[in-house]
Amino acid sequence: MRNTAKLTTALLAAGALTFALSACGSDKGSSSASSDYSGPLVVAASPTPHAEILDYVKDHLAKKAGLDLEVKEFTDYVTPNTATEDGSVGANYFQNQPYLDDFNKKNGTHIVPVVTVHLEPLGLYSHKVKSADALKSGATVAVPNDSVNEARALKLLAANGLITLKSGVGNEATPADITKNPKKLKFKELEAAQTPRSLDDVDAAVINGNYAISSGLKPAKDALILESATNNPYGNFLAVKKGNEKDPRVKKLAKLLTSPEVKKFIEDKYAGSVIPSF
Repeated sequence: MRNTAKLTTALLAAGALTFALSACGSDKGSSSASSDYSGPLVVAASPTPHAEILDYVKDHLAKKAGLDLEVKEFTDYVTPNTATEDGSVGANYFQNQPYLDDFNKKNGTHIVPVVTVHLEPLGLYSHKVKSADALKSGATVAVPNDSVNEARALKLLAANGLITLKSGVGNEATPADITKNPKKLKFKELEAAQTPRSLDDVDAAVINGNYAISSGLKPAKDALILESATNNPYGNFLAVKKGNEKDPRVKKLAKLLTSPEVKKFIEDKYAGSVIPSF
């Protein structure tokens, strides 16, 4: 049975506001972490596939390992980190290294990775064309509006010859860094969670793997183009506030998340749309 807490948009906003106010009023929590490792380990996670993987661990592996695990679902890419920073949760599982580096830099947080678990290939999807080559001149493509995922989306398009990016632009690429755009593509920047819903309104959309899966898309089958897993820096990992890496509960969860049982679960359930990274 799932034991998952789903938060409303209002609660997410309130949590973000609380974090912002506390950050302005005090700098006590800079890099220190709690040494109270009693009680359940509460992990913030995106619903798909992160919470599903954690629920598998909770239902099949945690008890035998002596781990009391609680999963909280969040549908945004901000609150899991702010909640980890302020101690509302003990860990999170939803993000990759470029995103975390950017988030820590912009928000003054101190989140660190513990273990990489899986990759969700980013893909281009469409309800209007059957191939990327079929996109017409002037087509509108939705892309995530956070800096790391937007750059990742543009690099995907560039890798498949749809655009050319300025040399060395890296993880901060924006449409302004496009040097060649033979199809004269137009870009609609949306919150990552909104990109699947945009498919009826745009010609195509670049969608993060977790949001693609949760909206009923099958990346390995439905994507017009898909990121390669080879040497991909966007693996998703378990993360904690700096100092909590030694939490025995975190160590147990890290071991379980990279177990043969979890690898088989990911491969069987997601059929190539989510790829184990261990």
